[in-house]
Amino acid sequence: MPSDHVPLKETPDLQGAYPRLSRSQIRALEAVGTKRRVKAGDVLYREGDRACDFFVILSGVVKVVQHNGEEERVVGVHGPRRFLGELGLLTGQAVFFTAVVAEDGEVLEVPVHELRRIVTHDSILGDMILRALMLRRSILIGMGAGLRIIGPRSSPGTRRLRDFLARNRIPHQWLDTEADPGAAELLRTLAIDAEECPVAFLPPDKVLRNPSNAELARELGLLVPGSPDEICDIVVVGAGPAGLAASVYGASEGLTTVVLECVAAGGQAGTTSRIENYLGFPAGISGAELAERATIQAEKFGARLSIPCEAVGLEPGENDHRLMLSDGSSVRGRAVVVSCGVQYRKLRVPGYDRLEPVSVYYAATQIEAQLCRGDPVVAAGGGNSAGQATLFLSRFVPKLTLVVREHELSENMSRYLADRIEQLENVEVLLHTEVRELIGDEVLEAVIVEDTETGERRRLEARSLFVFIGAEPHTRWLGEDVALDDGGYILTGQAAAPLRREAGLGHGAEPSLLETSVPGVFAAGDVRSGSIPRVSAAVGDGATTIRLVHQRLASLSPPGLEAPAHT
Repeated sequence: MPSDHVPLKETPDLQGAYPRLSRSQIRALEAVGTKRRVKAGDVLYREGDRACDFFVILSGVVKVVQHNGEEERVVGVHGPRRFLGELGLLTGQAVFFTAVVAEDGEVLEVPVHELRRIVTHDSILGDMILRALMLRRSILIGMGAGLRIIGPRSSPGTRRLRDFLARNRIPHQWLDTEADPGAAELLRTLAIDAEECPVAFLPPDKVLRNPSNAELARELGLLVPGSPDEICDIVVVGAGPAGLAASVYGASEGLTTVVLECVAAGGQAGTTSRIENYLGFPAGISGAELAERATIQAEKFGARLSIPCEAVGLEPGENDHRLMLSDGSSVRGRAVVVSCGVQYRKLRVPGYDRLEPVSVYYAATQIEAQLCRGDPVVAAGGGNSAGQATLFLSRFVPKLTLVVREHELSENMSRYLADRIEQLENVEVLLHTEVRELIGDEVLEAVIVEDTETGERRRLEARSLFVFIGAEPHTRWLGEDVALDDGGYILTGQAAAPLRREAGLGHGAEPSLLETSVPGVFAAGDVRSGSIPRVSAAVGDGATTIRLVHQRLASLSPPGLEAPAHT
């Protein structure tokens, strides 16, 4: 080693993101891994790799780097008893970074399928690894590491890609061509026209010009291809809490399970900064973390999640049902669980349609907080979602105005949220007030509100508007085959029985508790008529449907052949 060599400084452990394994934990991993000697300069995995094993450093030093053209950015430096990787290891996403040996040593290479088994079976070691990988994903998102999106702030396409990446918690950096001269210069150097923006730069050297969400997802390993001739046991439509619960229980009981999600796992719950009333989490848990853990569970048991993948039609059959997808393909299942939840309601005011693609948000996560940091914002809504968002965003913005049409903040909001909001100095609450107009050409400049008692109007300076005014069921794609109530929610059980008899379906069999008017099609979560809008209730719905699916599959078994028993 040269005498002027300066040892690399290890990345400090941040809240458990970079822990050291104990000797006993390393021995447990040695039972399923392979030791190998490595030399300085050896590459353990590269940016863009679709498959990557789990590496534990036994001796020596490894640095994790990202390449931007000819520049090398060191993301982390790790020594003995630390392990490499981040959440993509477990979710099967493409690798964002390159791991290079910096000092000779020895590593332990563990196949990723063994890692998944350890994470779900060894409560101590598994939870330590899972927590570290999830924390690393959050750190990378905060660093702006990962792939790069280049495009103007005022472009709906730029906003679309940023939203998709944010909802799926994909590390990325956004370069605004309207504010960053370096971004515009980079595009000129690569001979990319402004009309081709937004542009996605994926490691190591792939460039996508104005890609669709599906195109980007395919490159990232999110979109799982299926076989058109395959008939699954269950097709789950929607990966919110109900859909994820159905996926976990279905796959864990040996049923072939395919999950279709048009945006991101977690549904509305996945956009919640903190769920404080979910059983078993006294300190609360973020919706994103809950969704990530459930997704890993489902995939560990063999469920196949495909994102983004939108169902646009249902074609019922005698023994199986066909779901038509937005890309023109289809998937078939002996049973279908509809858990596609609800869609956000929008304000019907002047300027909304024009500014929605660039300045209106329906979730308040770390990504949105970073985007509006330092700017005045307005939030509309009087429920718990608006309350949680207000508490979260108030930590990042100088002024937040909460517009509430109710006469008391606690009328539709939990008292504990209302009490906290009323104590915030940078939050102004406008009661019995509604949004009347959005002002701005390419981006939001101000929001006009009106006091519904006095008729007085005010202009509120704002660069972003957060809307939490409720939602409506996402059921139009089902057509006329599945019976709905007057509000568009899916009827199940005894409520669906008369309509099933009227249609002559089911050969006289009554629908089970969560079964719809179409035999073998079930509804779970917020999309179901009479459901309780709570995460725990949705999870219960999803778990319950699997027992009912078993009954459905048993009825389809050939005479004399019993359906497999499950617990």
